[in-house]
Amino acid sequence: MTLRAAMSSSDFNYIRNLVRGQSALTLDPGKEYLVESRLDPLARHEGFPSYHQLVATLRFGPFRDLHRKVVEAMTTNETSFFRDARVFAMLAKSILPALVAGRSAERSLNIWCAACSTGQEPYSVAMLLRECQPSLERWNIRILASDISRNVLTRAHAGRYNQMEVNRGLPAHLLVRYFEQHGQWWEIRPEIRRMVEFRETNLIQPWHDLPGMHVILMRNVLIYLDLETKRTILERAGRLLDRRGYLLLGGAETTMNLDDSFEPVSFEGAVCFRRRQT
Repeated sequence: MTLRAAMSSSDFNYIRNLVRGQSALTLDPGKEYLVESRLDPLARHEGFPSYHQLVATLRFGPFRDLHRKVVEAMTTNETSFFRDARVFAMLAKSILPALVAGRSAERSLNIWCAACSTGQEPYSVAMLLRECQPSLERWNIRILASDISRNVLTRAHAGRYNQMEVNRGLPAHLLVRYFEQHGQWWEIRPEIRRMVEFRETNLIQPWHDLPGMHVILMRNVLIYLDLETKRTILERAGRLLDRRGYLLLGGAETTMNLDDSFEPVSFEGAVCFRRRQT
């Protein structure tokens, strides 16, 4: 049996620098196994005998589609419907009622799900709006959902999920109400899919054409970034967020010691962040 050569430090450093430069994601030393496990299937799909040849090809020539696919392969796309029930309880019982009351004159609401992966989070928000705030039917509601990966955005836009995916976090009554079954797949009904606008966005590059936001969900993103990138993204989010808006981060994430323009607020056993009131 022929043993495959382990990833060299040179190849690993090339990949980690490529990924950091294009996405700000940090691959720490010791993650060679992770890089190998994600490059192997990509190399086979692209017609290379091994990831060693793929990396050798990447080294020559300017940034192109193959480089982008490698960066996408290194991103984490873990997600599920209604991930962290406390967050969605906070949205339903505290954040949305406060925004509805405060914006009754404007009758508009902008929500951004950053790093949305395959779409479960923005579709969960859309279903939540339908369930908890039927009075919003005549409002101008805009749910933007973005990700760096074209592959996951294609899946998200299609709104098709397998049985295991709908079993993760999605209540049975919402599955019946908002999905249609097609063989082994469950497809989001058109009225929910139309509520979400998907776009490709790299968070470390300029945020073009984003309107002011009343809710920003940027959960489990900052944990993968270095200190300065975290600060840059939070500063941009603060400029984009309405004075009465809310920023939702992951359970292990905070603005503390990163951006003093935010203050934490606790609702329903969960924490979110607002622009500090002066």
